[in-house]
Amino acid sequence: MNKISVVISAYNEENNIKDCLDSVRDLAGEIVVVDNSSTDKTSEVAKKLGARVFTQENDPKNIDLQKNFGFSKATGDWILSLDADERLTPDLAKEIKSVISNKSSVIGYWVPRKNIIFGKWIQSDMWWPDYQLKLFRKGKGKFGNNDIHKALILEGASEKLASPLVHYNYVSIHQYLAKLNNYTDIEAESLSSQGYKFNWLDAVRFPVNDFVKTFFLQKGFKDGIHGLVLSMLQAFYMGIVFSKLWEKEGFKE
Repeated sequence: MNKISVVISAYNEENNIKDCLDSVRDLAGEIVVVDNSSTDKTSEVAKKLGARVFTQENDPKNIDLQKNFGFSKATGDWILSLDADERLTPDLAKEIKSVISNKSSVIGYWVPRKNIIFGKWIQSDMWWPDYQLKLFRKGKGKFGNNDIHKALILEGASEKLASPLVHYNYVSIHQYLAKLNNYTDIEAESLSSQGYKFNWLDAVRFPVNDFVKTFFLQKGFKDGIHGLVLSMLQAFYMGIVFSKLWEKEGFKE
């Protein structure tokens, strides 16, 4: 029977890690937790719950790329890559068991995610079904660049699963802003390294376009006040990216 290694990369996730591990216990042949030098009890909690825990230096600018380290420590035939704020559902666990038992040439599976943001399942097009490549054969998938939130590079065919993963995404505005600061650093640096030069018209156009896209074209309005605030925050996100590009160029007039 195929063995599944659940690999979780975590930093300061003592409040999340138990629920994540509990959700995969009936599916996982082993659980590998990569602790990115947490300053809380993430590692201690994971060990008590039976996970194999490995520690590496934290590098917030290479969030996904760091997960390759955890993949290298897995011993299963298949790897399920999770974040500590994600939860497996019984239906998804059942579907995963079914697909990996089939003799198929498919080596990777995209999983839909239910993003719970500020206490609500967000169902507009930007956030749902939010397919993520989460399940793949050992040795056939990895992250290959430093850009944020890029999909795994898969060496073969993939398909989509029907049952969703639950993602307890942003729980507060404070958390959103804390992550925004890191993500916008990465995005501004990426644009700068590609030779992009700050343009004040872009600094106006991109945030406005992002609001229009997320609230109207991607039907953010269907999520009510949640959708409005998330669209405003997305526009703010792009505004910060361009502000940081301006800063890199010495706040030129």
